[in-house]
Amino acid sequence: MAFWRKNFSGFLPRLRTIHSSINSEGTAAHTQLLGIHVLHCPDVVGIVSKVSECIAFRGANIHSVDVFVPENKQVFYSRSEFVFDPASWPRDVMDNDFMNIGKLFQAERSVVRVPDADPKFKISILASKQDHCLVDVLHGWQDGRLPVDINCVISNHDRSPNTHVVRFLERNGIPYYFMPTSSVDKREKEILNLVKGSDFLVLARYMQVLSANFLEGYGKDIINIHHGLLPSFKGSNPAKQAYDAGVKLIGATTHFVTPELDAGPIIEQMVERVSHRDTLESFVAKSENLEKQCLRKAIKSYCELRVLPYEGKKTVVF
Repeated sequence: MAFWRKNFSGFLPRLRTIHSSINSEGTAAHTQLLGIHVLHCPDVVGIVSKVSECIAFRGANIHSVDVFVPENKQVFYSRSEFVFDPASWPRDVMDNDFMNIGKLFQAERSVVRVPDADPKFKISILASKQDHCLVDVLHGWQDGRLPVDINCVISNHDRSPNTHVVRFLERNGIPYYFMPTSSVDKREKEILNLVKGSDFLVLARYMQVLSANFLEGYGKDIINIHHGLLPSFKGSNPAKQAYDAGVKLIGATTHFVTPELDAGPIIEQMVERVSHRDTLESFVAKSENLEKQCLRKAIKSYCELRVLPYEGKKTVVF
């Protein structure tokens, strides 16, 4: 499989509009905003030209375009970043313009997002006993590294009121729900009711398998962090599996959740070298550090419209 990915920032035509910080009447000039457009459609001649023409016509300036056209497949993926004046290109007009682009090319997806003007993605987080991924996501939200709003945190492991996580959630007004589960009752109906207002779910080391009924009932994307380098070491305790196998690289994998356990399309993977000198404890410590980074990067990429489905079991990540 060949991948074609090029940056067209030096190729595409740009419309350069001169803006002064103060206009002739002494009032501030309009603020430039970043826009992101992603397109997934059948591959035909002229797609890049048409998208760039649409953006330039509205007085906007393209900063970058990433394109992927698989070898011997009539399918086209692109992600464009541009800056624009919202006074010259109102949001509803922009939506309509890119909707027309989608119709023209019979697109499966033609989506535009303005990160600084559109509502942030709403997420709900499911976690179990281990806190490292949950805490990292919470701090990423707090310091602005993750462009999300957190609806709630749900856990099947009880936390005392004195713990760092519970104090953090209370201090920031994020609801926390303790949902003890058993082999006969996963509390999925109750969880569905709590997360239905979210745009996507994050499983921050949630050690329960979600049923096909839950996935169908939720109907939106669910991102999971697996503490192993998939497709190897699926299931429970992958760090011990890797340690027992004597591997020289350990990793973490972020993927979409599907009915098949640990088999959803992969979004992000990270690795680190290990050696015969490592113990199981050092394997776990290194793995946990990778998991935090891997989950955080996957959430950020998803929010920035960098992740697109590809051939069912794969993803394009720009």
